[in-house]
Amino acid sequence: MSALPPSAIPASTGPGRARGVVFIHAAPRALCPHVEWALTSLLESDVRLSWQAQPVAPPAMRAELSWEGRPGLGSRIASALKAIPGLHFEVTEDPSAGREGERYAMTPTLGLHRATIGVHGDILVSEDRLRAAVAGAAATGADLIDGIAYLLGTAWDTELEPYRIATDDTPVRVLNHVI
Repeated sequence: MSALPPSAIPASTGPGRARGVVFIHAAPRALCPHVEWALTSLLESDVRLSWQAQPVAPPAMRAELSWEGRPGLGSRIASALKAIPGLHFEVTEDPSAGREGERYAMTPTLGLHRATIGVHGDILVSEDRLRAAVAGAAATGADLIDGIAYLLGTAWDTELEPYRIATDDTPVRVLNHVI
């Protein structure tokens, strides 16, 4: 497994391989080495991130990393980063042969959210999860729209969006919704 710059990852990773991106939107400066250590351990490669100041939340730092490895590695990365306090991050694992993709979004206030991602980049919500949202709304009188917004991770997108915005001197990839 290796940590690669985005341009070095081939368009197809082949059978049994996955790829994705780690977006550290905001990390306390003192914890940046801990993020690198966690990624180094999981990727089995020396990871040194190019940290930039996070203008939305000074003195926090931000960075991103493209990765390649075994399918399911995205969830292991998200779990390891979740254990580091104060991080705002997203981890994606692209769809690959026989597997849907995944997106993990984490904020200290909301916790961790997982979504299944289809080949076109859209969030896929299973029939069972939709049925549970409908049943929950019917049983509690809650608004079904709120339940669907939860399934889509709307609150996480709202909280993370200011961190995603790039300025002229700070390179950050903005994640777009596919409609």
